[in-house]
Amino acid sequence: MMKVFSKSAVLAGFVAVFLALPAYGSLNKSISIAAGETSDGESSVNGSITIGAGATVTGDVTTVNGTIRIEEGATVDAAETVNGGLRVADHVKSQSLSTVNGSIRVASQVTVDGEISTVNGRIEVGGGSKVAKNLGNVNGEIELSGSEVGGDLSTVNGDIELADGAVVKGDLVVEKPGGFGHNNNHRMPRIVIGPGSRVEGTIRLEREVELYISESAEVGGVEGKLSMDDAVRFSGKKP
Repeated sequence: MMKVFSKSAVLAGFVAVFLALPAYGSLNKSISIAAGETSDGESSVNGSITIGAGATVTGDVTTVNGTIRIEEGATVDAAETVNGGLRVADHVKSQSLSTVNGSIRVASQVTVDGEISTVNGRIEVGGGSKVAKNLGNVNGEIELSGSEVGGDLSTVNGDIELADGAVVKGDLVVEKPGGFGHNNNHRMPRIVIGPGSRVEGTIRLEREVELYISESAEVGGVEGKLSMDDAVRFSGKKP
């Protein structure tokens, strides 16, 4: 299972990268990679990074305080920020997408060969997009709309909605609060498995949640704090 809240190693990695500046990257400026351009990677500390449409980045793009925008049809290895969001347009290809404090919005027909993760932020993945491995956060909503996650889908305090036939090939896990990044939120997460959606693994609940499963959805079982009998079944588009 993906431990998205174990970000100390990620932060240490960011520090190592940015100690190398300004030899590689920019300290306080935003960076743009032009449409169709090829780059071996870019980094900043206090600046946003934009990757133009159809651009190819053979290395990583990283920033500490800034948003990363990846325009339509671009290709990039890892895209990582600490305090900022990621905005990913249609038909993008990436190895991984991650932030600590920020949301991640992935449009349609996007391919991520690794993981998507944030600690504090919403994650949205649009129709036809595929994440090969795990996807998760600690705090924030997760919405998959007609998209696919090849590994586990996990949260601690966030709501989860699978819509428009979304598929999770691994487990759907709601972890027990406690540890780095957890805010000990006592509100119960709301988990909705919408019409035509599928969780091929198990819904594993380490804490109590509000669980809604469409009558046309498929799940591999429910275990932990609730069972399948505790789920609220519904017949419309939403409960």
